[in-house]
Amino acid sequence: MRNAKYDRTHREIKLIQEARDNAIRKVNEELILLYWNVGKYISKQLENQKWGNSYVNEMAAFISENCPEVKGFNRRELYRRKQFYETYKDNKFVSPLVTQISWTNHLLILSSTKTDEEREFYIKLCLKEKYSNTLNPC
Repeated sequence: MRNAKYDRTHREIKLIQEARDNAIRKVNEELILLYWNVGKYISKQLENQKWGNSYVNEMAAFISENCPEVKGFNRRELYRRKQFYETYKDNKFVSPLVTQISWTNHLLILSSTKTDEEREFYIKLCLKEKYSNTLNPC
């Protein structure tokens, strides 16, 4: 039989878990928006300037030199951000949903699918099943 102290403690733990999960979701949302905007910037620069690989290499080197504590902005990752933006920018269903799943899930979807329909299916599945690599119970 449960007592009042157990119920109160259980509610407090649930509040802590919910707040933590909300914070993780907000951080994920901001990271995905950052990656989207970086991808958009690179895409526009390459489109307008016709620079190619040298621009992305220079950008990666600049970030590395000026912000050595920032990880995930090497040449390969910058191209992934560009691919992410270019893949979803014209998809009216997916664009509003991109911030709701983790970057890891985006990478898996981008690398494992060929069509918009496949990507939409897996994004919906991630949302429905709440797939995430970060939201774990205590």
